[in-house]
Amino acid sequence: QVQVVESGGGLVEAGKSLRLSCTVSGLNFDDYAMGWFRQAPGKEREGVSCVSWNGESTYYADSVKGRFTISRDNAKNTLYLQMNSLSPEDTAIYYCAAASGGAFGRWRLQGHGYNYWGQGTQVTVST
Repeated sequence: QVQVVESGGGLVEAGKSLRLSCTVSGLNFDDYAMGWFRQAPGKEREGVSCVSWNGESTYYADSVKGRFTISRDNAKNTLYLQMNSLSPEDTAIYYCAAASGGAFGRWRLQGHGYNYWGQGTQVTVST
């Protein structure tokens, strides 16, 4: 059974930081590229960041570049998203997803080819 579980969401003030985690079980974690996506109320899902299987390549949405950092620890089967300088515009449900096979590139931010998705964790940024 494959499980993808996000954690670390919560309520924070604008300008502060938050770190999300995603633990994966039931698959060979280092075979998968990983991504973070988010969906705000009334908005469509958008790609936030993604990372290749070995962590050597990363991509970010323009809206978060310079503020967010994606990383992974393959020994712990865990994906992270460090979010700094948070804004109310970052308020959303954040989802972790795993993608096997194929090429890795910025186009993975579009959400193509992700085999497994987590349940999401809520991030709320107050003014």
